[in-house]
Formats: sequence, structure tokens, C-alpha cells
Amino acid sequence: MKVLIVGGGGREHALAWKLRQDDPTCEIIAAPGNPGIAQLGRCVEIAVTNIPALITLARTERVDFTIVGPEGPLEAGIVDRFRGDGLAIFGPTAAAARIETSKRFAKELMQAAGVPTASARTFTEPGAAKLEARRLGAPVVIKASGIAAGKGVIVAMSLAEAEQAIDAMLVDDAFGAAGAEVLVEEFMQGEELSCFALTDGTHVLPFIAAQDHKRIGEGDTGPNTGGMGAYAPVAIATRDVMRKATQLVFVPTLRAMRDAGCPFTGLLYAGLMLTKDGPKVVEFNCRFGDPETQALLPLMASSLLEPMKAIAQRHTLEPFGPFTWYEGASVTTVVAAAGYPGTIASGDAITEPADDDDVTVFHAGTKRLADGRLVTSGGRVVAVTALGATIAEAQARSAAGAAEVRFEGSQFRRDIGWRELARA
Repeated sequence: MKVLIVGGGGREHALAWKLRQDDPTCEIIAAPGNPGIAQLGRCVEIAVTNIPALITLARTERVDFTIVGPEGPLEAGIVDRFRGDGLAIFGPTAAAARIETSKRFAKELMQAAGVPTASARTFTEPGAAKLEARRLGAPVVIKASGIAAGKGVIVAMSLAEAEQAIDAMLVDDAFGAAGAEVLVEEFMQGEELSCFALTDGTHVLPFIAAQDHKRIGEGDTGPNTGGMGAYAPVAIATRDVMRKATQLVFVPTLRAMRDAGCPFTGLLYAGLMLTKDGPKVVEFNCRFGDPETQALLPLMASSLLEPMKAIAQRHTLEPFGPFTWYEGASVTTVVAAAGYPGTIASGDAITEPADDDDVTVFHAGTKRLADGRLVTSGGRVVAVTALGATIAEAQARSAAGAAEVRFEGSQFRRDIGWRELARA
């Protein structure tokens, strides 16, 4: 089998790694890929936004199907274009991807379908947005409606902070077009879960839940990032919680999208808040999450390749049973560049540890120079995933592995999974 993976981050490296686990003979091509993926397959220097060149590559290489990693090309309509050329591809259409790319669309869809979520209103004028924030009172959540690389959500603990966030988005253009429209949303109290599900548009194959750590500092302090680590499984994701996630979130959302004329196929990611009233949706993503993917896939005993192929080729998931998972725990620690999530340095030489049976290093912001040196090229440089019999054991191995990834100004959190350890 030959598969094209569009993207070049840690999520795409983890997907390539899992496909080779499922089928060691699987031939992998990645565009643009990264040095980690290059150890598993072939990388081609094509940008994820260059859809015509990606179509030509898929056709020339006669790939069985294509997997789209990041949200950008999904928003740009890569699935529509591939399908229009008769090419199998895993992911949602541009219309279906609005579940992530337009928070306004997602919120209105959920409200109409009765999917539990926080109440929110949408604004393009700062004065009206500030009035709504005052009406709700602090704490209050301010969200850029579009894609903002995981940084467009501000949990304002005071009205002054809320008004500052509104001005940053609607007046100062801090997030560009993504922040031209904002949601002012009620604050929800509880712990968050990251819940993935493969879907053919009707049937759902849920994953076990993971928990992400968004803030840069230990103890969940400092500014939001794209994600500094994740772990699985999560004790509070009980069978009842996961049953409700399927029955109250995934199933009615997919039904509403079919009714809206934009059926969703691919990987639907629901960020859930476990409130005193039950799970409520914080947000949806239209693709695999990062770094949750790096934490979840090493625990996955079932084949991911076969159901993804079925979805890409527009077949039903009905023949597939529930996913099975290995015993134990997984912890992923992201090693980030100095200055992240702000201005970062690039080009620093990296010393990385070798993988072993329990520790895998997934590349993200790395680059291989012509002389063979590995250097930094992004904010989140690598993700170090470790397995263990317990969260404590996996965390210790992951942190130790992260400490062995050396470059100028490297930073990482040593407390990934701290809530789970507190519960234990």
C-alpha cells in the first residue's frame, strides 16, 4: 500500500509511525514531511497549500489514498479538489471543515442540534462585544472565530482582560482574518478532555480520551500554546462519560452536518469540558489533534490504516469493531524553542536521544541541513512520547527523554499529566 501524508509536524510523524506499525510494507510519501518522517518514508518539498502540486504528486505516485494532517489545506478545499479529480483522500470537505474553521458555524450548529455547549454570541464590533462581556461577567471566554494556531482563545479572569482581548482581535488585528469575528462565551468550570472519533459521516469509531496541556508553564500557567504535552488514558473519562460523548455529541453533530448538506468524514475532534451538568463541547477540530495524536497512537492496538483507508475511499465503517488499546499509559512532552509561544529562534543544532521500546521522539519543528546536521525550525521542536505501566512511570520516562533533547534555549514542562497523578 502507498499513502501520501500532507503535512510536516509531529502529528504527521506520529501518523506515519502508526501506519508503518500497522503495515511494515506500507510505502509512505510525505509533503513536505520532516526529518523524522524521512526515516519512515520519502519526503517531497511541496507546501501543504500547493493543492495542484499535491494532486499531481498523488496521481503520479499512484497512491492508494492521501491523509491530510493540518487544518489549513482542509479549509482551502483540498478534499473537494482531490475528490473532483477522482483521488481517494481522508478528511472533510471545506464546508464540513467549518466545524473548526468557523467557531460561529460550529456554535450555531450545536445550538440547533441540541449538543451541550456553553452559550455564546458572535460580534464584529468591539463595543457590542464588550457589552456582552459585561453582561456575562468575569471570568468570560473570548474566542477568535477563525483558525488562530491554538492561540485564539482567551479565558479572561477580569472584564479588563476581556476588553483587552476584544480590542486585540477586533481593533489591533492580532489574529488577522481569524479574529475579524469574535465569540463572547460563558465560562465553563471543569476539566477538559480531548475526544477523537473516526467517522464515515454516519458511523463513529471513538478513541480513548486524552488530556492536553495548553499553557507554557508548569501548573498550567502562562500564555496558551499549540500544546505542550498530553497523556492518556484519563481516569475521569469513564465509560459513562465516553458513552455520553458519543450519544450526545458525536452522533447529533454528524446528523446535523448531514442535514446541513455538508456531511463530515475523517477525524472529528471534540474538546469537552466535564462540568457539574455533564460533558459540554468547548470546540471541535476537523483533524487529528497535536500533541494528543502523539500520545494516543502508541497505545492503539487496532489498525488505524484500514479504517482510514475505508473512509478515504468513501466506504462505510460498519464492518469495523471498536478500537482496542494496549494496557498502561502514555505521556508526551513537547520540547519547544526559546521564546515560544512568542518570537522564536531557529537554526540551533539539536542533540536528540535515540528511540527505544518505550520512548519515541516525534519531529515537528526540525530541519536536516545539507551537511547532515539537525537544527530547529519551529516553535514546537519535538514531542517525546513514553510508555509505562502507570502515568507516573510514563511521565518520568517522557521528561527524562525530553531533557536529552538538547539545543540552545530548549524548554519543556516536567509536569505533563499532573492532574492524573494528583487523582492517584
